[in-house]
Amino acid sequence: MKLKKLHVTLLLIAALLLGFAGAFLGVKLAQPDSDPDEELADLTNSSEQNNGTAPENMEKVTQTYNLIKEHYLEDVEDSQLIEGAIQGMISSLEDPYSSYMDVESMEQFNETIESSFEGIGAEVSMVNGKVTIVSPIKDSPAEDAGLRPNDHILSVDGESVEGLNLNEAVEKIRGEKGSEVVLEVQRSSVSDSFDVTIVRDDIPVETVYSEVQTIEGKKTGIIEITSFAENTAEHFTQQLQSLEDENIEGLVIDVRGNPGGVLSAVEGILKNFIPKDIPYVQIENQNGEAEKSYSELDEKKPYPISVLINEGSASASEILAVAMKEVGYDVVGTNSFGKGTVQQAVPVGEDGSRVKLTFFKWLSPEGTWIHEKGVEPTTEVEQPDYYFTNPVQIEDSIAYDQTGENVENIQVMLAGLGYDPGRTDGYYSKETASAVQNFQADNDLETTGEVDEETAGLIETSIVDRVRNGEDDRQMKQALDILYD
Repeated sequence: MKLKKLHVTLLLIAALLLGFAGAFLGVKLAQPDSDPDEELADLTNSSEQNNGTAPENMEKVTQTYNLIKEHYLEDVEDSQLIEGAIQGMISSLEDPYSSYMDVESMEQFNETIESSFEGIGAEVSMVNGKVTIVSPIKDSPAEDAGLRPNDHILSVDGESVEGLNLNEAVEKIRGEKGSEVVLEVQRSSVSDSFDVTIVRDDIPVETVYSEVQTIEGKKTGIIEITSFAENTAEHFTQQLQSLEDENIEGLVIDVRGNPGGVLSAVEGILKNFIPKDIPYVQIENQNGEAEKSYSELDEKKPYPISVLINEGSASASEILAVAMKEVGYDVVGTNSFGKGTVQQAVPVGEDGSRVKLTFFKWLSPEGTWIHEKGVEPTTEVEQPDYYFTNPVQIEDSIAYDQTGENVENIQVMLAGLGYDPGRTDGYYSKETASAVQNFQADNDLETTGEVDEETAGLIETSIVDRVRNGEDDRQMKQALDILYD
């Protein structure tokens, strides 16, 4: 089952995305009831916070700066050394969510929050030193190309990203609409890496989609949230009200593949569901002090609700899922990503640069920290095997009696399309050849029984279409069924 969308390409997330990657998941903007300038002034007044004393050995930084300026073979700009020092301090934290954003990065960040950006449409993070896909955005070029959560990006246009920080890697991946980028990808289920060519596009910030379906004779609302941007809570509340005006009797909230975004957005959504006697989130500072946030809602909704999550649901999506779970709503799907920290972007200097730094943990209503563990669904449901197949790398045609991961991959795809390959263990049997012939005949291809580049491409396209039409979406089916058990 699939929500009707007005745009073929969409989405992205507001506090972040392939322009700034996983770095901005869970960004905490200035609170609505506070003065942002005062708040940021407090954060940047480091002299007072450190009692006006410089740390020991600070002179080493000055000495190194002077040494380079006076004796290094080449001329070096002051700004290069200063920004390099800042980058070094941030990198030493070994926190994938903390980063330094220069003026250009800040402009891109603001663009991401406010309107749209150009890129491939994927949230990335640094995981164990590797540039890793958190989630491709639905209907984005990244999703069209078959990228998946936990894919590692090894190189961009033939240049390795090893040793680069997250922002540096992202800058290589981003680019103008219509331009191509070739990513070398390593997938956990495949021993060999493979190349994916993606045409960059506009990724507009449209984040909420809804529809009504009739399930077991009952009107059922479905709301999909693709990311949490500044206006997501407002749009969600408006669409929820429209669904309730149609007298829905149940609701599914789908945050699968949603990499997160602005903290205030998910808070605004949870105020619609979490009663006022239970905190919808707790924000804990470095001293272990937790600030609890409450709604003004008297009681839960009168209709049943299911929340859908998967491994691409991160940060704000997890705040929503675990809060709903702990007040008794059903959560369906697979374990989520596991990001339980909150960042703030603080001005440094006077040129518009900011340091985005992890300031807080977020905790569930019951005080649980899901960081690096994720949210466990109340009902675990895996998607069909063909949802997890890989792009087929064709050099020579694949034929009878051959073996390998490519053969297994094709067999799983054929089975998903209703063509029985006889086996899915990677041996190209006569039954597999017959299944290929049947597929070729049904698609006006030469019936050779061998998988060449044209046949492989059409099999992949057919699989993508089948995933998108939602016909075999077991998770959505379970989320709908469980409403009226």
